[in-house]
Amino acid sequence: MVDETKWHRARLIPIAGVKGDREAEQRATSAFLAVLSVVRDLSDELLTPLGASSAGKAVVETFTEVTIKSAGRSLRPDGLIRVTYGKSSFTALVEVKTGSNALDKDQVNSYWRAATGEKFDHVITISNEIATGGSHPVRGLRFQKNSPVKVSHISWARILSTALRLRNHKGVDDPEQAWILGELVRYLEHPASGVIPMADMGMHWTKIRDGARVGTLNKRTQGVREIATKIDEIFAFGSLVLSSEIGEDVDVVLPGSLRSRTARIDTLEGAIIAGEAVEGRLRIPNTAGDIETSIDMRAQQLSMSIDVKAPEDMGSLGRVGWMLRQLRESSGDLMVEAYARNTRIPVAASLRDVRENRKVLRADDGSLPYRFVMTKRAPMPHGRKSRGRKAGFVDGYMALLADFYEDVVQGIVPWHPRAPKRVQVAPESDVDATRIDSPQRT
Repeated sequence: MVDETKWHRARLIPIAGVKGDREAEQRATSAFLAVLSVVRDLSDELLTPLGASSAGKAVVETFTEVTIKSAGRSLRPDGLIRVTYGKSSFTALVEVKTGSNALDKDQVNSYWRAATGEKFDHVITISNEIATGGSHPVRGLRFQKNSPVKVSHISWARILSTALRLRNHKGVDDPEQAWILGELVRYLEHPASGVIPMADMGMHWTKIRDGARVGTLNKRTQGVREIATKIDEIFAFGSLVLSSEIGEDVDVVLPGSLRSRTARIDTLEGAIIAGEAVEGRLRIPNTAGDIETSIDMRAQQLSMSIDVKAPEDMGSLGRVGWMLRQLRESSGDLMVEAYARNTRIPVAASLRDVRENRKVLRADDGSLPYRFVMTKRAPMPHGRKSRGRKAGFVDGYMALLADFYEDVVQGIVPWHPRAPKRVQVAPESDVDATRIDSPQRT
């Protein structure tokens, strides 16, 4: 009797035989671009925001290791993408890095010049580096915002997150395309593919972590900016992973002053040196509020919170009761803060205590709760890397984010005022109508 359990299923994109970074990069590039040309849902998700046609019947062509002449020399970007529909066309050069290899500023600038000379539309870079809010991880690029040729970055984490969201939630109608997309996911999730999930806070982590705790950091401390960059990336990475798990876009919310990557890193670096908590905000469709994330390196604590508006058609205890019904399945260690309108100091208690006596959230002056803030806290893991001897910092952050969403956020149904009731007015009698509307005769 043949033992079929030892057979290896034939794969569209084999992982066996990958030798070295260069081969991993070439194989990942070829696999991704090939699938991109076949699975229209994937190319639509990734390329339409960059300016490509969104038409379902658009033709997506992909090429690897093309040669382009620029400034008297031959350039070989890792790939080229062309999307055509009718008379419209979108062409982009592609530069890819895998593993810990970083994108090179001069190389990206040279591809931008070549794309400009060829009247292409875009240069797309792909690597394990993560950028937030449309910014690029490489500093010193020469292109301008008003340049006809744009430069955009897509992290491998975003590609994998998009593929998982399509496969597990939105679905791909064509069964063959769905299978091909699944093969890409299987390949990218393999450790040998060169696609590395964010798991390492870098060589300076221990020094900066301990220095923040005792307050000895300053602007001359080496490594603070690198840790600030990692924290900026972890906010984006958290949004991508959560998006793949719930099947909806999760956006990092940035104020206008922090749209620039440099401005964000400067702000985070200053907060770390000052011993302040660094904060991020995630926005998810159809939830009661944004998720506020906080990393307090001095207190060595992580926290997640959500700010929810209280009902306006109930009294004080009724509003607390409404909140308790929203958190029926939540853990008792959740901290609940009740804020009256236009106040900054809340009445606070654990959810466990509120369940025992909802009056603990009643304000001394009898003012009604206007909004509730629910917060879950956890000790900050000390480990630099995931799956090491110590719990990894990234693992701890991601675990708290997933737990807070599942335990708190997804169960809250936002309050909305009831629709106004129609009041039927009885018609006036003819006598009354005559008395009011008819002129009096004398």
